[in-house]
Amino acid sequence: MKRQLFELLGKDDRRFSPYCWRTRFALAHKGLEAEYIPCTFGEKSKFAFSGQDKVPVLKDGETSVHDSWSIACYLEDKYPDRPSLFGGAVGRAEARFFNVYVDRELQGALAPLIILDIFNSTDPADRAYFRETREKRFGAKLEDVQAQREQRRPALQKALAPLSAVLAEQPFFCGESPAYADYIVLGSFQLARGVSPLKLLEPNDPLHAWRARMMELFGGLANSTSSYPV
Repeated sequence: MKRQLFELLGKDDRRFSPYCWRTRFALAHKGLEAEYIPCTFGEKSKFAFSGQDKVPVLKDGETSVHDSWSIACYLEDKYPDRPSLFGGAVGRAEARFFNVYVDRELQGALAPLIILDIFNSTDPADRAYFRETREKRFGAKLEDVQAQREQRRPALQKALAPLSAVLAEQPFFCGESPAYADYIVLGSFQLARGVSPLKLLEPNDPLHAWRARMMELFGGLANSTSSYPV
């Protein structure tokens, strides 16, 4: 049975889920092919077999796995003969830190800056759902949240600072070559460039050069869907 990855779809082929991008890169790193199944927020029935309502969902034969971290661990354990996503138990534990840090700190600082841009990039049929759920989360209208973009920028710079410091000393978060920790961070940048023209990085920031290197991986996988230039 063909391997399938169910992932979030916005308008104009915008694939802006950072978690789905993590999984795309994990599959590419392992050299595993998959059919991408696009799903809008209103098409959760496509992956109802997974027993939950969030993407990414990987269907590998008779096995289904959801959650990007769980999928990465599954791929690592299921295909040990393929290039490692973690480089061993210590690397997996360190990647877990990146997973938590990016979810809590980087995503938390980035989302308010582009939340209206995300709304405008969703499928029109999804917008009422997106507005209702996100305005409940932020406690404010999406327009008002993003209107405070410049006041919120320092929080993003604070979240990015330790990442830039690491890359000032080495080309990738995982050392001389990229692995899953790099894909975790890249997912957030793929979210941003998928929905917004907002410039996040200065050219002299080590993250800027790192992102350029990441975008060249796997035949330009990062550029395979609609996005804004960086």
